[in-house]
Order: sequence, then C-alpha cells, then structure tokens
Amino acid sequence: MENFDYDTAFSRNRGFISIDEQKKLKASRVAIAGLGGTGGAQVAALSRLGIGNFNLADLDEYELKNFNRQYGATMQTIGKKKTAVAKQIVHGINPDADVKTFDTGIQSDNIEQFLEEVDVVIDSLDFYCFKERFLLYSAARNKGLWVITSPPLGFGFTLLCFDPHGMTFEDYFNFSPSDTEFELSVALIAGIAPRAYLFKYLNRSGINIDNHQLPSVSPAPFIIAGVIATNACNILLCKVKPVSVPTVIQYDALLQVYKKHKFIFGMKGPLQRIKKMILRSKLLK
Repeated sequence: MENFDYDTAFSRNRGFISIDEQKKLKASRVAIAGLGGTGGAQVAALSRLGIGNFNLADLDEYELKNFNRQYGATMQTIGKKKTAVAKQIVHGINPDADVKTFDTGIQSDNIEQFLEEVDVVIDSLDFYCFKERFLLYSAARNKGLWVITSPPLGFGFTLLCFDPHGMTFEDYFNFSPSDTEFELSVALIAGIAPRAYLFKYLNRSGINIDNHQLPSVSPAPFIIAGVIATNACNILLCKVKPVSVPTVIQYDALLQVYKKHKFIFGMKGPLQRIKKMILRSKLLK
C-alpha cells in the first residue's frame, strides 16, 4: 500500500492553486454545520481540495430515507453517526487531516468551541433549524468569519455568502424575533428562492410543512458541493472579490437558468413583501 503524501495527493491542483496557496489550504480549518444532503458532499469536495482541518457538527444518524441524496448514506452506514462517517470520509482522502466532531450538533454551550480557530463557516443545517442558524450566524459574525450557505432548490440552488462586515443574516431575511415557525419558513424561502423556478416542476404533494417534509433530489447537493468548495477556496485564498449578500446567485440545472440577484433592502422591499404573501397562500394550500 502506497504511503500517503499530501503534496503528491493534491499535486494536480497546481495550475489553478499555487504551491503557497495549497499550503494555506492545508493549514485552514473549515467548520461545517450539518452533514446531511449538502454537508456530506461538501466534506468530500473540500477534502479533495486539500483542506487540512475540519470542525464537523451534526446530531443525526443515517437512515434509509437519506439514500436519495446524502453522500455518506449507504447500507454500511445505517444507524451510524453522520459525524463519524464524515470523519472517516475525510481521513480516507487525507489521513493527516485534523477533524473535530460535534455529535450533538451546534448549541449555545459548544458554539465557541465549534468556531475555535476556524477560517470559514458553512451552513448546511436542515431547513427548519432556525434556532441553530441564529446562534451560528451571530457567533460567526462576532468572530469576523464568513458564513457560506447554498440551499438545494429542486434541481438547483441559491448561493448566499455572508460577509462579517456586510448585511447580517437577520437583516437580509427580515426575520422578527416574534415570528412563528411558519413565518420564519416563509421568510427563509423568500430569501433563498428569489425566483421560484422549482415551482414549474414541483409536485406539491411532496410538501408537508407541519411534518417538516420537503422534497429533494440528488443532483442538487453534488452541484452545491462544488459551488461551496469553490467559494470557500476563494475566501481563503482571496483569488477574486467574493459575491456577498445582498447579492445572491441562483441556478437551476433542469431549466438551465442562471441568475444573479441584488436586493439592496434584503427581503424588506415592497416586492419581497408581495412575494411572501403569495408564498403564504401557496404553502397554506
């Protein structure tokens, strides 16, 4: 069996990533909150980029219903902690990587540890993890850390990058502390789906808001993994100026649509309020 050598393993990055940049990636630490559909694939993509250190958080175990989209879900991993499987994936690619796992997810009592020595944060939390998101974005901003998120939307995604010195998570989505879970859901959908492309092919029978059931398909998480890895790499290496909220990027591979949107007032604008009214009626049906 050939011995592992970091420089050899990631030598094909050269040409796009210099030797000095690769050293920086090796020394970088990425925190990923959520290791399900998007997070699991991102672990693999970032590991193959040569990221040398990870903080990984998730409280769930793999189930059979995860098979349609989650990178680590196999017959061999049913019942296993997603953090343990993710750590194994990283070490299968880079045995020298330092991986810290948080098996209870992110909470108020471990958020400081989760973000310790971290260079960039990735939000891959489940849609309904509102409390955890408020905690994550607030703590990351206090530490001057970028947070990148790219929720799957049918056969596509939206990319939102939060600059620690730019528009806040709460301001972009126009969240209110008094909002119900339904109102938070409406605001989140409005912010992550500037154009509801997926409604052109979505069968609404797959949606059950009360039971937290949202449909998903495998192409999106794997497209997203490349997008997230690219943007994390860019933030770490400063190759080009990052695109940050209130500018967001949306792509649907099935409809072959790409669009860059800029919402100066986030979701507070009059058109966005109208959109949320329409969303409420659609979701209530």
